[in-house]
Amino acid sequence: MRVIVTGGAGFIGSALVRYLVLEKGYDVLTIDALTYAGCRESLRAVEGRGNHRFLHADIRDAPAMAQAIDTFRPDRIMHLAAESHVDRSITGAADFIQTNIVGTFVLLEAARSYWNGLTPAAKAEFRFLHVSTDEVYGSLGDEGLFTETTPYDPSSPYSASKAASDHLAKAWERTYGLPVVVSNCSNNYGPYHFPEKLIPLTILNALDGRQLPVYGKGENVRDWLFVDDHARALDVIIERGRVGETYNVGGRNERRNIDVVRRICAVLDTLVPAETPREALIGFVTDRPGHDARYAIDATKLEDELGWRARETFDTGIEKTVQWYLDNAWWWRPLRDRYDGARLGLDAERSRVSA
Repeated sequence: MRVIVTGGAGFIGSALVRYLVLEKGYDVLTIDALTYAGCRESLRAVEGRGNHRFLHADIRDAPAMAQAIDTFRPDRIMHLAAESHVDRSITGAADFIQTNIVGTFVLLEAARSYWNGLTPAAKAEFRFLHVSTDEVYGSLGDEGLFTETTPYDPSSPYSASKAASDHLAKAWERTYGLPVVVSNCSNNYGPYHFPEKLIPLTILNALDGRQLPVYGKGENVRDWLFVDDHARALDVIIERGRVGETYNVGGRNERRNIDVVRRICAVLDTLVPAETPREALIGFVTDRPGHDARYAIDATKLEDELGWRARETFDTGIEKTVQWYLDNAWWWRPLRDRYDGARLGLDAERSRVSA
């Protein structure tokens, strides 16, 4: 099996590459532009292996994408390359429009051109998986779950750009017959997570004895999915998912943000005791605009139709995650030196506007 993974040096992408190369034994071409959140060190475990190669390229570069696909001749393309941080989309939406929308268009067109030239048997086996987010659905109230038929209602430039790319992927299947499958996942966490996101930021700030910034009152609810569970799900979806369908991937682990932060503090206090409980470091900061109240995924379709199940609960996953950061300062410390651990959100937008 020959697979192209775009965004494969990112958080979810690198977990997928490691799984496909090390567990499945597939031949994998990783394509990544190595923007600020892309990290070659996340691929250290597969570097030098005969069934993995890396291409430093931007998905918006049409000639580069066409050449990469035509040369590698994949059986599958798994498209994860995207700008993904809501805070950054608030202060710099243009990158999200260019990468998430234009880049997806470029990749779909390159894939379509390649697919049209395949033999009938190879065309029938080829698959293009477009990986997206539950944020395209907007915000939930206290009850209910996102399903594959939930109407799109994005709240941020990030989620709007992902919604647009989802529609492009579906349209290329309906209009041109390109065998596309779409997945929408809940919040991921785990090893190799860039330290601007809530969980790694909390872990590293707590280790440094710094403030643990929580937006608003910390009441926003997210469904948490361990990244290795997600990697397995993506492989199952592209292997057995029906063309033209969407599959939601969730961990069935809803938590308020404040409870996530408190749990991390408790785990760290057990593993690396401090004089004062780390929960005392929690500080509430101005909420970001368009902050959705609650996300929760109904993964029944994926579970019943394709047989996938999350292996990690939030408690087992967060313990593994904290321990990984304790054991792997070689990976995160250089990133930490570049990113100071602040949260962006509304204060960053105000600073930009007033500048």
